[in-house]
Amino acid sequence: MRTLEWNAESGEMIMIDQRILPARFERVICRTAEDTAEAIRNMTVRGAPAIGVSAAYGMALALLRARTDSADALWAELERAGALLTAARPTAVNLAWAVQRVLAECQPARGSAAALREKVVAVAERMADEDVEVNRRISAFGAELIQDGDTIIHHCNTGALATVDWGTALGVIRMAHEQGKRVHVLVDETRPRLQGARLTAWELSQYRIPYEIISDNMAGYFLRSGQVQKVFFGADRVTANGDVANKIGSYMLALAAHSNYVPVYSVFPTSTVDLSLAHGDLIPIEERDPMEVLGLEFEGQRVTPADAQARNPAFDVTPNHLLTGLVTENGVVYPPFVEHLPRFVRPAA
Repeated sequence: MRTLEWNAESGEMIMIDQRILPARFERVICRTAEDTAEAIRNMTVRGAPAIGVSAAYGMALALLRARTDSADALWAELERAGALLTAARPTAVNLAWAVQRVLAECQPARGSAAALREKVVAVAERMADEDVEVNRRISAFGAELIQDGDTIIHHCNTGALATVDWGTALGVIRMAHEQGKRVHVLVDETRPRLQGARLTAWELSQYRIPYEIISDNMAGYFLRSGQVQKVFFGADRVTANGDVANKIGSYMLALAAHSNYVPVYSVFPTSTVDLSLAHGDLIPIEERDPMEVLGLEFEGQRVTPADAQARNPAFDVTPNHLLTGLVTENGVVYPPFVEHLPRFVRPAA
């Protein structure tokens, strides 16, 4: 089952509700571009590749629901939906990438309302299928980096749930496991929304890969004590010099790993690379609702004072010098990233 799917009969997008896993498995129906943008904002769907494809489907929904047969009006609606979806979350470049790809590929059909509606669905469906294939290629390259018996720290969730299917960094681990390598995963909780403890642990259980959950502040202990051989995490935006914006806590993890000579790999499709930005300080960092931090409970009780304030940046930037390699569908990129990374980036087909 894919994380998100298109129902051609009803003209709707169906996605797994990731807010309530692992307690309940439910799916949500998006019928409009506005539904899709809200699902991206509230993290019903999350993960850079998944929200990119969701945006493509959201643009298809906009045209299917538009009450006009004017080709010009439909094109304007496509652009409006694209702007709405791009703004849903500012850090992940896959949103803008997906919107621009849909607009570019639909351009030849903009003279006909019927052709445009048909084309936008076809483009979104192709992007979904390509995502699965790209993730498998990424995983094949990344699995070569894993040795039999490795213990790996994994941050956030980068599995099938973060993509249309299969996954990026967690897909690498899954591929190594399916190759017969004995792999053990230390799963960072990934506060405040606990994507590691909730989602990555749930996926690893499905794949029967041995794991243990650790709180984020335990990573340094395991790295320093020699119990970890590698660190893997994903990416939400990668700049031209190889700086990586990823889930908050990635930078802290990479610092600890680098200090203890443990290799760190960021894993992503090349659609996550933003060559227009020279370095990571230029990446916009999303700040989310402080209640995601303040609402934490322990034994049924809120842990923070009623008048407490909080900050909640959703991402941080790991500088390129802390990274051993960048794993893409076109191979593993090694330093100097500013020289090598552009060679691995391919334009959308």
